[in-house]
Amino acid sequence: MSRLPVIVGFGGYNPAGRSSFHHGFRRVVQESLDSHARQETLAGLAVMMRLVQVIDGRHCTPDGTPLSLAEIEAQHAEAILAGTMVRRIDKRHLDVDAAHWQKNLTVSHAQFTTTRKQLPEPLPANWSIEPLDDLQVRVTLHDSCDFKVDSYRALPVKSAGQLPSGFEPGELYNSRFHPRGLQMAIVGATDALRSTGLPWAHILDHVQPDEVAVFSGSIMSQLDENGFGGMLQARLKGGRVTAKQCPLGLNTMPADFINAYVLGSVGSTGSVTGACATFLYNLQKAIEQITSGQARVALVGNSEAPLTQECIDGYGAMGALATEEGLRKIEGRDDVDFRRASRPFGDNCGFTLSESAQFVVLMDDALALQLGADIHGAATDVFINADGFKKSISAPGPGNYLTLAKAVAAAMQLVGEDGVRQRSFVHAHGSSTPANRVSESELLDRVAAAFAIDDWPITAAKAFVGHSLASASADQVISALGTFRYGLLPGLKTIDRVADDVHQQHLSLETRDRQMGPLDVCFINSKGFGGNNASGVLLAPHVVERMLRKRHGEAAFGAWQAKREQTRATAQAYDQQALLGQFEIIYNFGHDLIDDQELQIDEQEIRIPGFNQPLRYRKDERYRDML
Repeated sequence: MSRLPVIVGFGGYNPAGRSSFHHGFRRVVQESLDSHARQETLAGLAVMMRLVQVIDGRHCTPDGTPLSLAEIEAQHAEAILAGTMVRRIDKRHLDVDAAHWQKNLTVSHAQFTTTRKQLPEPLPANWSIEPLDDLQVRVTLHDSCDFKVDSYRALPVKSAGQLPSGFEPGELYNSRFHPRGLQMAIVGATDALRSTGLPWAHILDHVQPDEVAVFSGSIMSQLDENGFGGMLQARLKGGRVTAKQCPLGLNTMPADFINAYVLGSVGSTGSVTGACATFLYNLQKAIEQITSGQARVALVGNSEAPLTQECIDGYGAMGALATEEGLRKIEGRDDVDFRRASRPFGDNCGFTLSESAQFVVLMDDALALQLGADIHGAATDVFINADGFKKSISAPGPGNYLTLAKAVAAAMQLVGEDGVRQRSFVHAHGSSTPANRVSESELLDRVAAAFAIDDWPITAAKAFVGHSLASASADQVISALGTFRYGLLPGLKTIDRVADDVHQQHLSLETRDRQMGPLDVCFINSKGFGGNNASGVLLAPHVVERMLRKRHGEAAFGAWQAKREQTRATAQAYDQQALLGQFEIIYNFGHDLIDDQELQIDEQEIRIPGFNQPLRYRKDERYRDML
């Protein structure tokens, strides 16, 4: 009997803000919320963005005057909305109007003065040197020589999904020399763990040391100056490579940081890379580990910080990104609204890069009931298929038809035909490229027809938070959990209407938020360059509870509900502190190190210092019939 992977916590940070307790989702649908929920989320963002101070647990102006939630909304809502989600790129990332580069300059038959230590080695044959003093020399060029000179240019791409303005994850803990993606991984994983309402040590006491799994990474590695970017640029800029840039640049480092500094885990770990479907690839690994019993708890997520000039140049050179000129042509005016740069299934011209760190905490159903964990849904399946032979590595292919059809068929076996046909929705990849709006809408429409689904509700998280590459499908999953919680399906509010070439005979796409009836299942669809296709099945909490009641019986179910009250109270206490800017980042550098000389090893088990339970060797009968 397979164990059910239930979602007991989720969190992180993306352009909509903090994800735990659905605050990022609430930012997206803020105009459709009741006043208290809207004002609470806006106040939390105001604190993150340093628009409001917190003094003695109260929101205040800089001079200490207390502010109510309604006053915060009245005074700062405009700045909060303008400083979140997709928007013009902030200068904290780079100046898109004056991006630095080096221009080649050829100089002939010239003289200049420099210091001896700045002379190149070896000296070019067409240079002659005249000493001026102990330090200075005069150089004469007898022919031509190429120099690189600082220059600045405007980038054609000027929009991106960015963390809320004023919020710097590296300032929340001792992050010296950490690339931004790893800073985001630390704070994002902390948010997800805190959201469970269960102390990590308490969880560890109930599992063996190797029954923990972490799957996390970033497809672009860490490309800022503290990672691979600095390593590759150092010598070209006349500097030196540091000892940290190479190791901290690895794309697996988010998982490594979480194990070493957040969880102290000795369990399974890794990072599966699948282009823009990477989160679902890692989620599949976690599902496999939990359903098979190899792991009982798993932290899955990705952290991506691609807002560098190099990434923008790279994707821009492919013609994949929305440019200022392209948006100007779409809108038919010179004044571009960069907040509407990401336009899934509408008239569009390319996708919009984004930064995001998103994580979910999974447990098997028995452990969740034993601990009284809150349950936000279940991740039952992820299907992955390639495209076969391809003419263009970036072009779509048949693989996504296979993944989505298998996901729908699997869900029908769990929630029934009516559950899928009447109470399901899709979080589409929705990359905002002209090719995607046609190919993915045709895919969705054909699969809907094959399974007799009419008016299939479709939404796309990239309309609000942009395309965060490895974290993109995690943005979709956490948004889907918000829909389960509030019954609101975000509209595609960055477009005026669905494009004429979008297939929608069996689909339902809206530009406004929709209040839905009870929804049983969400399909997470993701497509990646190179033929990396993945579709996931996400079950709603009420469906999961029905399954748990049947499997474990009324007595166990009732006991879990009683324990869950304390869990929810603890989780809510964290949420209230985080709304006031107290994020309680977990960063254990050099604490509780394990001396491998103290391991106690025998034929039955391994005792590891600091862990309550031993690691017991598993009985392996996989090949018994062959022995």
